[in-house]
Amino acid sequence: MGVESGRLVGDSGGESGGWGTMLPELLGEIIKRVEESEDRWPQRQHVVACACVCKKWREVTKDIVKSLPNHNDDGNNNGSSGKITFPSCLKQPGPRELPHQCLIKRNKKTSTFYLYLALTPSLMDKGKFLLAARRYRNGVHTEYIISLDADDLSQGSNAYVGKLSSDFLGTNFTIYDSQPPHSGAKPSSSRASRRFASKQISPQVPAGNFEVGQVSYKFNLLKSRGPRRMICSLECPVSRETTNVKNVDNSKMKQPESASSGCTVLRNKAPRWHEHLQCWCLNFHGRVTVASVKNFQLVASMDQSQPGGKGDEETVLLQFGKVSDDTFTMDYRQPLSAFQAFAMCLTSFGTKLACE
Repeated sequence: MGVESGRLVGDSGGESGGWGTMLPELLGEIIKRVEESEDRWPQRQHVVACACVCKKWREVTKDIVKSLPNHNDDGNNNGSSGKITFPSCLKQPGPRELPHQCLIKRNKKTSTFYLYLALTPSLMDKGKFLLAARRYRNGVHTEYIISLDADDLSQGSNAYVGKLSSDFLGTNFTIYDSQPPHSGAKPSSSRASRRFASKQISPQVPAGNFEVGQVSYKFNLLKSRGPRRMICSLECPVSRETTNVKNVDNSKMKQPESASSGCTVLRNKAPRWHEHLQCWCLNFHGRVTVASVKNFQLVASMDQSQPGGKGDEETVLLQFGKVSDDTFTMDYRQPLSAFQAFAMCLTSFGTKLACE
């Protein structure tokens, strides 16, 4: 993964040579073409190299790799959304068409979970490390601290990106982001969401936690004989263009400012009872090989706040399932980010006292 911070050429002595004086339009077009030519991770070294020329080049490159996809008239995606180049891309929407295929590996001894981007279709692919999370007990709550550093998982770390907090029963979870999800967002004031030991020294980096989603597991009357039922409400990242349009459309409805971030409601796809196998089944298309109550698929639910809002019962936005004792697959797509998808999958671990 490319590094966004640190000293780069041209950062401290003005723009080096003539590179920093290039016309913005020309510079943007050059970097855009370089970005479009590298459609696979990790073969994106030229995009990262552009960001290392000078500060001006870095800012343009970051803007381009964050942009949402544009579609040709024939429906093909020719945009750059979903490609993971910099750490900030982990909080940007995933691909629109084919989902990112990832792996989650669990270390039971340390209660640590590691997220990897699969580089091949193999279920046992070693993958490229993206995020790590560690489970802690905080009073009656359980917390998962999510970090960019596999060896530094604390809220005071500069690698800290967010956390997941559960209630006593382990059926209701809140997802917190270290960065504000939209302009004007205020950090949560609840005690469970505070960052107590922040060691960040940059005043530009918020020291609080911002609530960006909730995951709830519904009470299961059938106990262990029935599948889990999930409802997720998330503030998903959207492009500036989409945000501006939504703000105009919603101005007459007097919606809160948080609406500009894009709210998405997901629910688990209902499995079907297989008479021959005598179990509940979902089609994971070969991505899941071990039956488990943890396995799930999430689809878009109807948005009750929007007139005529409809959900998509067929398109799976996130699926999670077991392939071995401590290895799980995680496949996600737009509008979810890798950070959000990882946090939602973490909710599946642990016993749900009211569900089974």
